Amino acid sequence: MTDLNQGVIGLPELADAHLALARDNEHGRSAHLFLHDGPLRQSVIALVGGAELEEHNAPPAASLHVLSGRVRLLSEPGDAELVSGQVMRIPQLRHGLMALDDSVIVLTSVTATPEPVVVNDTRRGPGKGNDDTPL
Repeated sequence: MTDLNQGVIGLPELADAHLALARDNEHGRSAHLFLHDGPLRQSVIALVGGAELEEHNAPPAASLHVLSGRVRLLSEPGDAELVSGQVMRIPQLRHGLMALDDSVIVLTSVTATPEPVVVNDTRRGPGKGNDDTPL
């Protein structure tokens, strides 16, 4: 029997610890990848007010969940301000992040997309369609 509690993470404690580390860091930030499962990644990122994550490319899919504080997602078409408890999908654009107050976020990202699955439909012969159709 597997103990499902083995993979349980205490986010409030993790958030508090990394906010304390961010306050002691010269760049005002601290991050920790706490879940890595295939292409899925979840990280806690703590930023003191005024600290920034410089502009960078978006992964194939990502979301931002503000655990505490207030942040601004910066991008070319416009900025989005989020407060504690809010979640948003990160657009497929270059973007940056600025903490307006001491803040902790959870970044959830998918770092790869699977290759298309090729289905060989043996019920149909050649030339009858749907042979080797990617899904």
